[in-house]
Amino acid sequence: MTRKIFGQLAASVGFAVLLAGCSTTAPLQPMGTPPVAQSEAAPPSPEQLLAAMSLERKVAQIVMPDIGSITPADVRRYRFGTILNGGNSGPYGDDKAPAADWLKLADEFWEASTAPLPGGEPAVPALWATDAVHGHANVIGATVFPHNIALGAAGDADLIRRIGAATAVEIAVTGIDWTFAPTIAVARDDRWGRTYESYSEDPQLVARLGAAMVEGLQGRPGEPGFLGADKVAATAKHFFGDGGTAQGVDQGDVNGDLAELMAIHAAPYPAAIEAGVASVMASFNSINGTKMHGNAPLLTGELRGRLGFDGVVVGDWNGHGQVAGCTNSDCPQALLAGLDVYMVPEDWKALHASLVKQVRNGTIPMQRLDEAVLRVLRLKRQLGTFDGQVKPSDRAYGGRWDLLGSPEHRAIAREAAAKSQVLLKNHGVLPLKPGARIEVAGSAADNIAQQAGGWSVTWQGGGDLTAADFPGATSIFDGIAAAAKAAGGQAVLAKDGQAGGKPDVAIVVFGEEPYAEFVGDRKDLAFRDEEGLALLKAYRAQGIPTVAVFLSGRPLWMNRELNAAEAFVAAWLPGSEGAGVADVLFGQHPATGRLSFSWPASCEGAPLNGPEGALFPLGYGLDLGAAARLAPLDETCNALTADNGAAWFAAGRLGVQVQAVADNAVLPDLRGTGNGITASGIDRKAQEDARRIAFARGAKLTLTGPDSGAAWRIAYQVSARPTASVTVTAGGKPFDITQPLSVAEGKGWRAMVLSAACLGEAGGRLTFASEDAFVIQISEISRDSAAEATECSF
Repeated sequence: MTRKIFGQLAASVGFAVLLAGCSTTAPLQPMGTPPVAQSEAAPPSPEQLLAAMSLERKVAQIVMPDIGSITPADVRRYRFGTILNGGNSGPYGDDKAPAADWLKLADEFWEASTAPLPGGEPAVPALWATDAVHGHANVIGATVFPHNIALGAAGDADLIRRIGAATAVEIAVTGIDWTFAPTIAVARDDRWGRTYESYSEDPQLVARLGAAMVEGLQGRPGEPGFLGADKVAATAKHFFGDGGTAQGVDQGDVNGDLAELMAIHAAPYPAAIEAGVASVMASFNSINGTKMHGNAPLLTGELRGRLGFDGVVVGDWNGHGQVAGCTNSDCPQALLAGLDVYMVPEDWKALHASLVKQVRNGTIPMQRLDEAVLRVLRLKRQLGTFDGQVKPSDRAYGGRWDLLGSPEHRAIAREAAAKSQVLLKNHGVLPLKPGARIEVAGSAADNIAQQAGGWSVTWQGGGDLTAADFPGATSIFDGIAAAAKAAGGQAVLAKDGQAGGKPDVAIVVFGEEPYAEFVGDRKDLAFRDEEGLALLKAYRAQGIPTVAVFLSGRPLWMNRELNAAEAFVAAWLPGSEGAGVADVLFGQHPATGRLSFSWPASCEGAPLNGPEGALFPLGYGLDLGAAARLAPLDETCNALTADNGAAWFAAGRLGVQVQAVADNAVLPDLRGTGNGITASGIDRKAQEDARRIAFARGAKLTLTGPDSGAAWRIAYQVSARPTASVTVTAGGKPFDITQPLSVAEGKGWRAMVLSAACLGEAGGRLTFASEDAFVIQISEISRDSAAEATECSF
């Protein structure tokens, strides 16, 4: 193989020492140990490496920390086998770091992990893994491909192979070895926040497209170039049942007959395994009450036994900590159940210590540890890790910046965006006529971050991201404007629909705000943001034909918008190449997209996986020339009139009508910095589901939302008491909460109830102010009618 990233093992490992093995209880060695003499022996096998490793080094091979919590010095000391960057982790603490910094840090980790060790112990390079789920989208300047739900609508396996191949090259440019993709979940409840990561509700379509992505990322087993210099290791995730949880709750429980569940949710795995997938990620969810990270009958019995997978089983973000009896830093149950690598972003030091202790005292048999380590070493051998001494920047593709977001890759992404567009309604307005005067409206029309969705530069996407964070990308409006000009017409941007004059046609671009994972969970399928609906109705009132372009990570109840538009396009999350949407609108590309999910006729959100209850069934989609007309649809939706003001902040996200402001600085989803407030994500029950809110001296934080008249209930934690007055106000006189916050110091998570009894009133506005620097952690803010008449408590 041309890919060579392992430093001459013979330079740090004497062949005789390898054969003899070494102590399994040797202590960790200090940094700066001089290298041993070089040897010309051939690189040892994974089995020989294993025999020569100390217990501590073996354990380090199965511990995967996050780059946000480790340094190259930590890697050099512990010699981790694998490293990851989470969705909000970037080089040197900057999740918007330039691409060159990713490669620089990759070199530093490689050099740290390959520094010679004393006593002939092998220095084994670490593998770096990333969530490149729709292109290498964590990295600024990379090509952002459409999300999987869009690729499912495209239904083109060859296209997906090409996307995988392009993604692998861009990952290799930054020196990273491994991606946690593809997701081969079969999403069966569209309320699930990860629905857009699924290709389809149809297990067979997911199997076909998932295998194609694996082949694109890795190459085909047995063929030249498999896992070569321009390829990366792929991961089929999440085994299994992630798309089948009750009520679509992320990380929830999947219930039912095991054989029936596997027939749906495990169905894509045989194809991925046949395609040679290097790793499988265990799922967060439970099966009939048992968490997958500790489920030996399924991880070992089914995945290893019946399905025959022999690669690496990697955990998800602290997923082992959710197993009964476990914590993030202590969980032998996961390794015994069949997990090979613990993803432990921050608690790696304590986990390493507990695993070493558990092997020594016999809780974990050495044979089981060796089995897991050997799988990691074999993956490294597959990747060419032992073939020579080449750090990431010296590899064939390292630092080839011309390939990151290259025109060739963007052309593939544009093709994918075009092929994924699904035309649901067309009363003669599409394709747009040459020479047309077009008005393009909606806040999403010129918003690359919104069309890219979650897992784009940052974990949740959106927020404070701008076009500057997507250099080289094209917004949907930009694509429309260019196409209109080429056709002899003109397109103007009017986000609020007031450009002046009367256009021939109006295109309204609107949709869901970006989200990722559990933050996107919904209780129903009603789309509540009425910006697009208002614009469509305003144009219709002027007699202007309209085209609705809807951006979303799932099918949603859109009866009102479908009624108001002459044409309706499900555009999904098309990624960085908005011109692909315009290609279909102008007829430069046929409308070949077909629904890979059933489209709901009602808004309640019950699971919909077939024609019953579907407005548009699986496989539906109009050709541009189709003459079918859509009759007026029922606009009744009880969910729209329900009280949706209860949750102001939950699962890392503000409620739909809730805003957080530091003076005049808006903090999207209670995250960011402004006017003395710094709000950052922390983990309580799940990844970044809570916030650390730091007040500078004299800073104020205001939350506004639905005025239900009820009390507020806040889940909070204080690690250090305030040193000056802290107050809370709901419109009346400030209420001093300094003393109860001081009492809460160091007592863990507590519940704060704020009612009219102490605030004087309980409206739709709540302001916290601190006279001095102060930090509080908050995981939930809700309106509680039951506590409306109670005394305030802390």
